[in-house]
Amino acid sequence: MARQRDRLTDTEIGTALASLPGWRRDGERIRRDFEFADFVAALGFIAQVGALAERADHHPELTNVYNKVTIALSTHDAGGITAMDTALAGEISARTPA
Repeated sequence: MARQRDRLTDTEIGTALASLPGWRRDGERIRRDFEFADFVAALGFIAQVGALAERADHHPELTNVYNKVTIALSTHDAGGITAMDTALAGEISARTPA
């Protein structure tokens, strides 16, 4: 079994993304766009993601423009996508309003 920081194969990435609606592969990272009612809601979501990232000791790339947030995940020391990225994506998705 692969360790959390080992790079995933293309097949493993595809399997993981199949269970992560809205997430897509973007080269050597996964990303998802989120849209909220307003800027305050977007900032609240960013704060939640920040808390998750700190607990996981794994920090995403976050972009915010008004009510839109884009999150990109990659494990830089592995040079690509790892189980840490897909696990954090799942945790983030679980806190996203439907």
